[in-house]
Order: sequence, then structure tokens, then C-alpha cells
Amino acid sequence: MVRVRRFRFEDTPGMDGQVSEPSPTLPGMGDDSATVTAVPPPEAPGAARRPSAGFAGARSAGPGAKPPDPHATAEPGAAAGFAGARSAGPGAKPPDPHATAEPGAAAPRGPSLSPSRAGDFLTCPLLYRFRVIDRLPEPPSPAAVRGTLVHAVLERLFDALAADRTPDAARALVAPEWARMQEAEPELAGLFDDDEQRAAWLDEVMRMLDRYFTLEDPRRIEPAHRELCVEAELASGLRLRGYIDRLDIAPDGQMRIVDYKTGGAPPEEFEARALFQMRFYALTLWRAQGQVPKLLQLIYLGNGEIVRYEPDEADLLATERKIEALWLAIERAMLNRDWRPRPGRICDWCAHQAICPAFGGTPPPVPDSPARRDEIPEPRDGASPV
Repeated sequence: MVRVRRFRFEDTPGMDGQVSEPSPTLPGMGDDSATVTAVPPPEAPGAARRPSAGFAGARSAGPGAKPPDPHATAEPGAAAGFAGARSAGPGAKPPDPHATAEPGAAAPRGPSLSPSRAGDFLTCPLLYRFRVIDRLPEPPSPAAVRGTLVHAVLERLFDALAADRTPDAARALVAPEWARMQEAEPELAGLFDDDEQRAAWLDEVMRMLDRYFTLEDPRRIEPAHRELCVEAELASGLRLRGYIDRLDIAPDGQMRIVDYKTGGAPPEEFEARALFQMRFYALTLWRAQGQVPKLLQLIYLGNGEIVRYEPDEADLLATERKIEALWLAIERAMLNRDWRPRPGRICDWCAHQAICPAFGGTPPPVPDSPARRDEIPEPRDGASPV
């Protein structure tokens, strides 16, 4: 069966490049179809196991509702469903209450891992240490903040009625969302050297939003959830957690996980990390609800490419084994206080070169009492190259 599919759009503004025919793979989701090339992934043997119960509480909002606070957490006693869903489109199918924890139940406090933190360790164990153990501050970068802004606009776009989800409406959301971000983080005001640099940055934000409309028609999509926090506990006791940009649920219950990327799509030989992140989300949903998502979709707004992947249980079992092995490696590094740098091209974007041994620096002593791993915030923008 074909699993990986890619396609690109012709870089023209507006709706000219929109393909409006629904995909036969996911009827009812408003998905587009296109001529694609296929690359079959390696098969992973394994048998399915019963998933654990997972989600805690969810919040949802219909069109025109007041945008939720992006920094808020799920309210105690919220309706049973996903943990920390920040908004849902009108008409969304509610999650099965029988597959969730009791409303208001406290989240487990055992060790946890997110796809971002897993990716940090795979990229460079020392980067993982700086972010998770030391919790060193990192200055905001224009690329990461741009990603946050684009994500916020696309999230808010679905607050509007379907007919009102237009390119002009998305552009109109940029100024208020940017103002909100600066109010929440005043240091963003110093991100640019001058007005010309800021204007060029905002122009790129607008181009990415225009590009989005060539890949999807949001008037034909009703997401079940946006900025959805998902959690599930594996048999080993390791808790998986992460934020999904968008979860679409078809009338027949099939799920599509959608992730926006504001960078360009990597060459096919380097897309493993992005697909690992998506498999991580799929595994979490499967272990929490007992259903394998039908489709994983990465939308690259940097160059207008979509990557789609159709997982199965064997894929997710292989992902689970990889995550368990990765966690053992993290625990071994913690026990031995052995956080080795792994130099590579990604170092060009790292904020910690000055204290990295690979660049002649000296890291600070490892804290005796590091922050709890289950309290490490999960990045929401998905745009940082590291």
C-alpha cells in the first residue's frame, strides 16, 4: 500500500491553485486531491496491543466565539475528550467519552516525553540537556516568531463561519494576532532593527498565508480540534504528550492529523524527523483512543509542498519501540550526566554555541535538582529549526 505522497503547487496567489475535488481517501473532510508521487516506507513487523485510556478534558468553541487564551490550560471538569483542546469547529464529531479518563481527573505525574523534546535528543543530547535539564533561555528568532504568528492566524481563521474563511480574512487577522503576541511578550518589540526589516518579515507572513489557500480551501473543512493537547501512557509508564495543530474527523470517524510547517519541505531523504513527529502524534492518539489515524498531513508553507503519510499498526508499533529505546537512552544520559554534543548543520541555528564544547565553550554544571520533565512546556509553533 502506498504510504508517503508528496505534491507541490504552482506559486500563484489567491485560490487559483486550489484543487477542490474531495479525496476518496478521507470523504467528508474537505480534503483536496492531486497528482502525487509515492514512496513506500520500510515495513515494520509487529502485532497490535490494546491501547491505554488517555484523554482528560477538552474545551471547544464554535464560529464567532471569543478566541481562547493560547496560554490557558484545560479547565477542571471540562467535557470529557482530548486533554487541552483549545478550539473545535462547528459540527465536529465529539470524541468517544468511553475512551477517556474521568472529567477533571488529574493527569499522571510520571515521566513524559513530547515529540519536540524527543527530536532535541535525537538531534543533540546536549541540546536536550540545555532545554530540559538546565532550562536555559533562548532569544526569540524571526523565523520561530513568524511560525508562531502564522499558526495563530490559521487557528483563529477557523473561528469564522465557513464562507468567511478567505485570504483577506486571514490577512486581517495578522495585525491583531501580532499585537496580542507583543503584549504577551514585550521583548518581541526588539526583534527587528528597523521598520523596513519588520515590514519585510510581515510580507513573508502574508505570503505564507496566501500560499496556504493554494493548498487547502478552509471553507470546505471543519476541524474537530485545533491546538489539541494529546496524552497517553505506554505500558512502561512513559507518558507521551504533544500539541497537534489540527485534527480533522470525517463523518465515519476516520482521523487526519494536520501539522503546519513554516519552513520548506526537506528533501525526501531528510524527512524522517518530520514523519517521526507525526507518527509520535498518531501513536499517542492510538494508545489513547484505540484508533489508528487514517492520514498524517504536513503542510509546508515555506515552499508550498504537502507530505501525506498513511500509517498502520505495524508502523506505530515500530515508533513505540523507538520511543521506548530513546527514553532509555535519555535516562542513561541523566544517570551518567553524559550529555554529548552532536555537531551538524543544525548548529547554525542553535542559541547555545557559546557554551558548547564543540565550539570551544564550557557548559554550566548540571543542576542537582532539574525541573520536572512533565512540567517542561511544549513548543507550539513547530517552526524552530532546532
